[in-house]
Amino acid sequence: MKKQERADYIRARLKQLYPQPSIPLEHSDPYTLLIAVLLSAQCTDLRVNAVTPGLFELADVPEVMAQLPVETIEDVIRPCGLSPQKSKAIRRLSEILRDEYAGVVPETFEQLEQLPGVGHKTASVVMSQAFGHPAFPVDTHIHRLAQRWGLTNGKNVVQTEKDLKRLFPQDCWNILHLQIIYYGRQHCSARGCDGTSCEICKKCYPRRVNPVVTRKA
Repeated sequence: MKKQERADYIRARLKQLYPQPSIPLEHSDPYTLLIAVLLSAQCTDLRVNAVTPGLFELADVPEVMAQLPVETIEDVIRPCGLSPQKSKAIRRLSEILRDEYAGVVPETFEQLEQLPGVGHKTASVVMSQAFGHPAFPVDTHIHRLAQRWGLTNGKNVVQTEKDLKRLFPQDCWNILHLQIIYYGRQHCSARGCDGTSCEICKKCYPRRVNPVVTRKA
C-alpha cells in the first residue's frame, strides 16, 4: 500500500472498531478537562481518573481552586507524579482564569498555551474535545503508531502532527485522535506489538518481519 492508501484503510478500520469513542479522562466541563489533561502528563488516564474526584470535590471551578493552598492540591494529586510542578500550575492557571477570563476557559490555542502547565498537546485536547475545534493531539500512543504504520518518520511529535493532518480529512481529526489512542492501548501497545503482530500493522505491512524501532515522543 501507498501511504495515503494505508491512511484511508486505517481510518475506515478504526471507525468500524470504535464508532463512538468516549474521552478517556473523566470530566464535567472544559475546566475539569483542562485539569485532567494537565495531570495526565507522564501518568495514566486510569490513575488520573482515580485522583480527580477527590480534587474536584475540593474545587471544580477556577474561583475555588485559586483559593486552595498549593500544598493541599499537591497532596491530593501526588499519585499522578510531578505533583510539585503540577500543583503550582493548577493553582496559578486557576488564578489567571479567575482574574483574566471571568472563570471561563479560553477557546483559542494562543490563550490556552499561555496558561501555566499547558502545552500544545494539552491545548489541542481541550480545543478538540471540549470545544469541538479541529485538532490532532499527538500523545505517545499516536506518535508510536504513526511510525509503525508508516504515516510519519517520527522525528518528533510536531512533525507527526503535521504529517497526520496532511493525510486525514480535518473533519475526522477529533474522533480519529481518540480511536488511535484506544487501538494503541488495546492492540498495538509498546510491548504488545512491535509493528508485526496487530491487525493494522499486518495489513499495512504484510511482508514486514523485523520489529519497528520507533522514536520516542
